[in-house]
Amino acid sequence: MDLVDLIVEKRFLGQEFLSWLWYKSEERGGTVLVEESGEDIQLIFEKHMLLEYGEGESLEKVVCQGLQSELKEARTGLRQGKKLEQARIHMVRGEYEWHMTIKASLLEFRSVKVPKTLDSADEGDDDEAVEGRLLDRIGMLETAYKTIDQLLLQFIKIRISSQWPEELSRLSAWIHKG
Repeated sequence: MDLVDLIVEKRFLGQEFLSWLWYKSEERGGTVLVEESGEDIQLIFEKHMLLEYGEGESLEKVVCQGLQSELKEARTGLRQGKKLEQARIHMVRGEYEWHMTIKASLLEFRSVKVPKTLDSADEGDDDEAVEGRLLDRIGMLETAYKTIDQLLLQFIKIRISSQWPEELSRLSAWIHKG
């Protein structure tokens, strides 16, 4: 099996992860526990979701847009068997906020907006100030990626455990509650 076939075969895991993450977010009113750190973060699915149905030439894509409360169309799509392929997420960890889009099939981050932590006017434009802002931005990106990685690991642990049937039942009930 070559890499492309493997990616196509396993893409459902990213789609399940995004659906599970959306469920976990709504389960506690926008708050998700990151078990590895024991920290609660705010995770809100917002504005834009892309759902897919079918395969190959019969692949259909549906874009659902609107405020969080208006994502009923996306939940209806899940009830109809569509898979969550892309979602716009607002994440708050500690005092910092990120906005990002995650594409499920490759767990690809798109349009990541990191929090501003340093004021460029106060820091100046010399080499050290520019380097400091760049390193700060890299650190903020790493924090966002690490947080999503921790949540993915949390999902995978549940997914491969005996807890999965019960978790899947709760997820399914959430989808159908709509």
